[in-house]
Amino acid sequence: MRPRHRVVVLDASDVPSESRFWADLLEGEVVVPSWSDGRWHSVHLEGQPVLGVQHAPDHVPPTWPDPEVRQQVHLDLEVDDPAAAEAEVLAKGGRLLLAADDLGAAAGFRACADPAGHPFCLTWGAQA
Repeated sequence: MRPRHRVVVLDASDVPSESRFWADLLEGEVVVPSWSDGRWHSVHLEGQPVLGVQHAPDHVPPTWPDPEVRQQVHLDLEVDDPAAAEAEVLAKGGRLLLAADDLGAAAGFRACADPAGHPFCLTWGAQA
């Protein structure tokens, strides 16, 4: 099987703010299908869906790296300028979870969360 699109779907209680965060961060656009009644949004890059957001009214954000509510899924975003990328994440409503590596290091990662609490990592340099 070869699907036309491969899309990670995130649950969120506030679909518009979650999808707007990811569209802004990835420099894409939010598409709300007419059939969705606002309960599903797609984030598109260059006209193609890359991420879905579905309404989950009882969504509980993971507390990772604290193990109380385990991590459910995460994205790695490899960046060229980790300091600028982290500043953009914070300016657009994300938050820092774990400053694992110094932003000036040749390689590393920083764990962040989107507005609904989904963790993702900014990575840079040669990752082993």
